[in-house]
Amino acid sequence: MNPEDENTEDRFPNKSVNNLHGPKLHPVMSPTAAALFGLVGVFILYQFVGGILTVSIFGMDLSKTDINAVRFLTMGSQILFILFPALLLAKLVYEDVTTVIRFKLPDTKELILFSVGIILLIPIMQNYLYIQNYFIEQWANNSVLIHNIKTLLDKLDKLVEDTYGQLLTANNSAEGLLIIFVVAVTPAICEEIFFRGFVQKSFEQKLRPFWAVFITAAFFGLYHFNPYGLVPLIALGAYLGYAAYSTESIFIPMALHFLNNLTAVVAYFIWGNEDVFKSNVLPSSGISISAISFLTLSVLFVGLIYYIRKNREALSNYQRGEI
Repeated sequence: MNPEDENTEDRFPNKSVNNLHGPKLHPVMSPTAAALFGLVGVFILYQFVGGILTVSIFGMDLSKTDINAVRFLTMGSQILFILFPALLLAKLVYEDVTTVIRFKLPDTKELILFSVGIILLIPIMQNYLYIQNYFIEQWANNSVLIHNIKTLLDKLDKLVEDTYGQLLTANNSAEGLLIIFVVAVTPAICEEIFFRGFVQKSFEQKLRPFWAVFITAAFFGLYHFNPYGLVPLIALGAYLGYAAYSTESIFIPMALHFLNNLTAVVAYFIWGNEDVFKSNVLPSSGISISAISFLTLSVLFVGLIYYIRKNREALSNYQRGEI
């Protein structure tokens, strides 16, 4: 190790409980500051610069433009404003891009187990939304303040629904494949490399794993500007973060992210915008069914997480020669 590396370690000592979780990194600045800088920078680039670029090219009314051009611009924006900054920051701050982004081939068993988890989590999140929206509706009916807040949130929610509705409408199979690539493949790669790669790995250097995963998941949820879907998005981000941390392979959260988005795309193709993206409020009779489904699937999901943790512990003990 050269003196420059030693000085870096003195300035930014790795006091996290994660020192032994993968090769030790030697950041040139505080990992927490690097993560926050990346979050602010990418937010400005993607949301504001990307938004200005979109409006400059297509105008305010996207319904009057070539939607395929919008799709290509959306894909390009993710690559240019999310993927490239993540890789660049990983290189500049840590040098060891492979370790930071977790470029490691996944274990097949882990991939299967975590995929089962996302299959359970998707209906859990959907049933949660039904329950949440039902109680928000009841609360809004009994409070003027909550009703006014809900009215504002409904406008933002409708904007999200309309945007996704335009992006996901396919007129032929070729367009359908393009939609899958734009909505499922590209975000899975770009967002995971940024969030579960650079951002979470940076937080892991200074914070306990739980907080590194949770804080990254919270920013992941906020980035999507989906008011009613915030809690499910944070839950999804936490699951993806746990998968990244426990396997040290970015390809597993990428696969899970892809499966989640692909499910939404296929559901839209089958049922349309009304049943997939609308924040529907079920009657009280339907809420009972949703609550039972939510609890049942949640128990299965927790059981799966417990099994995954035990499997990881057994593997770690075996690798250390304790078995």
